[in-house]
Amino acid sequence: MLTELRLSALGVVDEAVIPLGPGLTVLTGETGAGKTMIVAGLGLLLGARADASMVRHGKPRAVVEGRWTGTRHLAALLDELGAEEDDGELLLSRHVTAQGRSRAIVGGVQAPIGTLASLTDELATIHGQSEQVRLAHPERQREILDSFASPALLPRYRADWAERRRLATELDQLVTQAQSRARELDMLRFGLAEINAVEPQEGEDEELAAEANRLMDAEDLMRLAAQSQAMLSGDEQDFDAPSAVAMLGQARKHLINLAERDTVAAPLAAKVHDVEALLGDLAADVAGYAADLVADPARLEAVGERRAALASLTRKYGPSLGDVLAWARDASCRVGDLEHSDERIEELRQRIRDLDERLAEAGRQITAERVQAAERIAQRVVGELQALALPHARLVFEVTPGELGPHGADAVELLFSANPGSTPGPLGRVASGGELSRVRLALEVVLASGAEGHTFVFDEVDAGVGGAVGLEIGRRLKRLAAASQVVVVTHLAQVAAFADHHFVISKSSDGQVTTSGVSPVSGKDREAELARMMGGQQDSQAGARHARELLALARD
Repeated sequence: MLTELRLSALGVVDEAVIPLGPGLTVLTGETGAGKTMIVAGLGLLLGARADASMVRHGKPRAVVEGRWTGTRHLAALLDELGAEEDDGELLLSRHVTAQGRSRAIVGGVQAPIGTLASLTDELATIHGQSEQVRLAHPERQREILDSFASPALLPRYRADWAERRRLATELDQLVTQAQSRARELDMLRFGLAEINAVEPQEGEDEELAAEANRLMDAEDLMRLAAQSQAMLSGDEQDFDAPSAVAMLGQARKHLINLAERDTVAAPLAAKVHDVEALLGDLAADVAGYAADLVADPARLEAVGERRAALASLTRKYGPSLGDVLAWARDASCRVGDLEHSDERIEELRQRIRDLDERLAEAGRQITAERVQAAERIAQRVVGELQALALPHARLVFEVTPGELGPHGADAVELLFSANPGSTPGPLGRVASGGELSRVRLALEVVLASGAEGHTFVFDEVDAGVGGAVGLEIGRRLKRLAAASQVVVVTHLAQVAAFADHHFVISKSSDGQVTTSGVSPVSGKDREAELARMMGGQQDSQAGARHARELLALARD
């Protein structure tokens, strides 16, 4: 239940707080006073589209806030959002900037507008003039029938239909793209054959580049290695040439002699042994390196040919050998997919055949449930219409089986006649504005019988009807409000008299800016407002007497 509605800078409403309670709440006021903005504010809370024109002139933003109780059944969704209740109440708000940007806050957490709409669908429903227009369309008429019938298989049917549509799209693509798949398969197979013929190895290009460099510089490398070896261990051609090994051996002898004479020098003698061992290892390593160096023109030519073969692959399949190998792996997977396309086509066709059988069976059961429900809802709505001064009304939900579609195999049309002897025709063509309003109300009363705790908002549900019918509309709204919260914008005193809570929207102007305010009325003030609505003077005794009589009639 909505316990409070707060509006700020919304159209002509500067600031307004409307405390709401259970039962029937009516909003009245002169034409142009701003009642529409109250409904528009509720619409924003329920996820309606926002635009900059809603923001009061000169204000940076409009804000609508609503406090709700009885949201325990939404606990899972609120937990998923991270939203929290405040002392058992859920605060919803909608902000609209002067530039038209909008955001929604649910329980202290910003949420997408779509999430707000799905959340509040469980809390409230607004029925405005647009709903009266929608009622004339077969799609809305089918939705109404399904709301009453609740076909057990309809959710599963819709899921199967969506799956069938997805599979059919995939099948169509596979069939129509057969030639392009064949061309792609040939291209991939050619590339894989070319790569497999070369058999490249990971990192091979870098190893070959290093080997080519060694082979091309072999003579220079051998000369440098020989010079280094001679300096370390001596020149075989010149025995008198100095070497690091020989000089270090002489240094070792002197340091040993020094250590024998002075114990402080003992560590120096020890270190020279370590250096001598390291120098010997280095000399051996240099000799081994030199021995491995060879000038091999044949090997250099073979390496060049291999690098050329690898380069031909990198020109086609990637900037590096690693990219070539990655392309080959992906191409192998894609070839597998393409080679199994025919199998996939047959699999899709079989799955679609299975779904068609299941959809056809479910469609027949849904049709049967709709036909049965159509009779029941028509009888109950006709009973309501008779009480709404349409004693000869006839209403038929015509269910015509047809081809399978997203909502079953039926076309649903609401047929109506108001006069005896008239053949029922399409509601949108044969019903007047007043009759359409009454049909809409009768449907809502019937559909809402199982919606305890829900909030219903009716915007000018009494459009096009007179006083006597207004009393019956008021009675039905009052009855609906026994189990649900009902908020009504009305011009009829006969409807307003049934209210548990009555608010008046009034406007004032300083000559430049118009402002609307919202005030609760009771007692004499309420009598005066009802007198105004009946066309009398607010302060006339006759008008007040008529208002009291109307209130007494509503109580009775």
